[in-house]
Amino acid sequence: MRRIHREPKWGSRCREGITDDAVARAIAGDQAAYGELVARYTALAHRTAYLLGAGADAGDVVQEAFVKAYRKLHTFKQGLDFKPWLLKIVANETKNLHRGRRRRNLVELRLATITETVDHDDPGTLVDDSRAKLLKAVQGLSEPDRQVVTCRYLLDLSEAETAQTLGLAKGTVKSRLSRALARLRPMLEEVAHDR
Repeated sequence: MRRIHREPKWGSRCREGITDDAVARAIAGDQAAYGELVARYTALAHRTAYLLGAGADAGDVVQEAFVKAYRKLHTFKQGLDFKPWLLKIVANETKNLHRGRRRRNLVELRLATITETVDHDDPGTLVDDSRAKLLKAVQGLSEPDRQVVTCRYLLDLSEAETAQTLGLAKGTVKSRLSRALARLRPMLEEVAHDR
């Protein structure tokens, strides 16, 4: 599988500076600054919780994660990136949800873009069908492998951000990605062949 190099999105450095400022103000007790952080990261946190298996409970997981992040804001080391720190809390809250449910079954990922009936003559439906196959294959991975694939490829985090988010060594992320991609390779080849 060929690796795709992605350049940082336009303006990401500027947004990082704004985030650093908001974090510093929030640590100093500025609740409006924390509100800015919540507004900036809610969608990403929700997507993370959902893709890590929270499903319909993603909103509750995100709310609890932001409450815990606020309480633990004093432990945040300024100068580090806020996003992986927050996403680690979201990931931990998602794990807590799974423990609370006492079940090992993966919560099915629901895609609003996929319909019950598939029209194989419509090229758009083939893309949706391929997406559904890929997500089903990702669901079939072990939880540790699914987590690294989700963070790295579905949330588009770097390997370092993935490691920080999941509390793993960067080498562990690389080995889990390699193992997961090897397991997904047959499905990826099937989807590529279908196109």
